Amino acid sequence: MKEKIENKEEHPETDEYSEKPEEVLNEEDLIELKKLEKDNGIIKTKKSWEEPAKPWEPKTKLGEEVKSGKIKDIDEILDANIKILEGEIVDHLLNIKSDLILIGQAKGKFGGGKRRAWRQTQRKTKEGNVPTFSALAVIGDENGHIGVGSGKAKETLPARDKAIRKAKLNIIKIKRTCAAFDCACSELHSIPFKVTGKAGSVKVILMPAPQGTGLVVANELKKIFKLAGIKDVYSKTFGKKRTTFNLIKACMDALEKTNKK
Repeated sequence: MKEKIENKEEHPETDEYSEKPEEVLNEEDLIELKKLEKDNGIIKTKKSWEEPAKPWEPKTKLGEEVKSGKIKDIDEILDANIKILEGEIVDHLLNIKSDLILIGQAKGKFGGGKRRAWRQTQRKTKEGNVPTFSALAVIGDENGHIGVGSGKAKETLPARDKAIRKAKLNIIKIKRTCAAFDCACSELHSIPFKVTGKAGSVKVILMPAPQGTGLVVANELKKIFKLAGIKDVYSKTFGKKRTTFNLIKACMDALEKTNKK
């Protein structure tokens, strides 16, 4: 036994349990290695959780007409009150941008009370608490088209995607003009007349404003007007305004009425 122990001490490199020294790579070698891994698909990108984008295959008659080029303007669809059932129709006809409304509240000792885009709720089950995330998205082309939608999922990113998809299906057309009595320009920067929207206990009144006034509205409503292409507007709000869902719905109800006169 002593001879075996002595042999191991004399030749430590032959020990099965001895650790081999790690190879140290230079920065250039690391960059080349990352490039090779990325080319081979080993490194996961930010969108690795998503499936690769597939070419759009329309499932409705309206989608086929849009893809074939028979319908080139989304106003033809909205003026005819045709319901949009595919979000790809909006992507094909408009260059849209999206944003999230802050409807949630962060928790914690230092970050508590801070607004965030996800609203988290929990359901009690035998297995424990099952969280659900909600998101409220707004989309627009900054040229008179706007849509709002909400989505729920067990994770944040799927909830966001659902909200954006529903916002595309709920897109509406907004009439823009210069209607303020103390403004004589001919630009499309405000709403045409005074409109009122209501949702729950929240009531929103929108009024045209002269050029240079800006958006005199709540911070979350500014996201809607910016994506709609409205630069100047006055507003009054009544009711429980802290309920963001109803505030957004009341604002959209008011904007939708700009086409009814």
